[in-house]
Amino acid sequence: MASLYLSILGITFVIITVSYFALNEKQRALLFSRFGLNFQRRPSWTPPRSPSPAKRELSEKYTLPPGQEYKDTFPPCRRPALAEIADSRFSVGGKSGKGLSELPYNTDKPLPDDRNVLAPEYKKYSTPTGFTVEEIKALGNFPDYATLSGVPLPKPCTDFNINTAMARPYRPIRWAYHQTMSYKKLEPDWWLELDKTYSSRIKQRQDLYTAHGSEILQSLPGSEIACKELMEMCLQFLCSRYPAHFSIDARNLLFHNNILNTTTNLKEMDPLEVLLNNVPEDFAIVLRNPETGYYSFRAGVVCSSLGWSVASKIGMDLKDIHKPIPDYKEKMEFSMDRFFAKLPTDKPIQRGSWGLEIDEPLFMPPSHPHLLLRNTQDPSLPLSRTNLRVDWQTLRRLPLSGAVVFNFKCLFTPVASFAEEAYIPV
Repeated sequence: MASLYLSILGITFVIITVSYFALNEKQRALLFSRFGLNFQRRPSWTPPRSPSPAKRELSEKYTLPPGQEYKDTFPPCRRPALAEIADSRFSVGGKSGKGLSELPYNTDKPLPDDRNVLAPEYKKYSTPTGFTVEEIKALGNFPDYATLSGVPLPKPCTDFNINTAMARPYRPIRWAYHQTMSYKKLEPDWWLELDKTYSSRIKQRQDLYTAHGSEILQSLPGSEIACKELMEMCLQFLCSRYPAHFSIDARNLLFHNNILNTTTNLKEMDPLEVLLNNVPEDFAIVLRNPETGYYSFRAGVVCSSLGWSVASKIGMDLKDIHKPIPDYKEKMEFSMDRFFAKLPTDKPIQRGSWGLEIDEPLFMPPSHPHLLLRNTQDPSLPLSRTNLRVDWQTLRRLPLSGAVVFNFKCLFTPVASFAEEAYIPV
């Protein structure tokens, strides 16, 4: 009889155990109540361990105060690339490129982001990517940026015809929208793309600069190296990608543009003006603040902004620039700050943003009357005036200055034309 009782008790215990793990929380409570047992969910029988005093002290020691979370965060150092510089004339302090590449990166003297960094007192200071101002000056004009950055120059487009070239149909449209940075690896051949609107777009940009001046183009102290570096990288790209249309006289520092039939004296013109007059793209340069590790907008030439201008954003850090964007702080601020702090020079990215516009507005500063159209509805507005505006953007870190450059161009496509285009959401 006793053995039978024990068998029944054992079978009951097995059934309860199996049922407990098979059922959800409500079902478990009901099962226990039928057996006269009290079911109570406990988060844990073992309290979490407290860190030892030594570990707690170490953690507190290396926790930076708010606003300085990235003070000790730097992008990957590019000093090893100096060993590959083939120019025999390059040397600093009697050391060639190979010898310099073996010197440690000195983070104790970070270059300021708000002073003229070409001043003699800063020659031993380092950029976020590990180069001193003295080394950058020794590299001279138009160094091998492909080697320094790790991003190859583009392949020549030998059959390119500026009179017939069409822009690629960028379609950054999703069936379901999720607010993310939404980027992918940049294709090096397509960093700067020209099409048949080149001449008219350059003329439009020049006219905008004449009319609006500092709302279009500005540079603050600290951006001297970055502006020159960006200009040289862009011109190197154009000469490599479109050799029949562009060339550089390195000895005399002259840039020849065979499309516009112009020659630019690079010794006399501001680097950002060189870009304005020859590259149909907008550029914004952000620099690392050595006191905080965060990045702020220090120079730019922007002719196609919507609701803002260079003058309205210059000097701001990323979070203040993007403050008008809904949910930016909650969903994107952390990711953006971390991305900018760590972005390597050899991993540029590309992305697209889009919106619907009436006609083809290019430059709309905060006071532009066209912005008022966004607050009204006009039933008589014909579909023929509605366009998809795509801002195709690239983001890359410059190898010498360590600045991060955001460049973009806008493309307009009539919405009516999508009726015959495949893969467009309806």
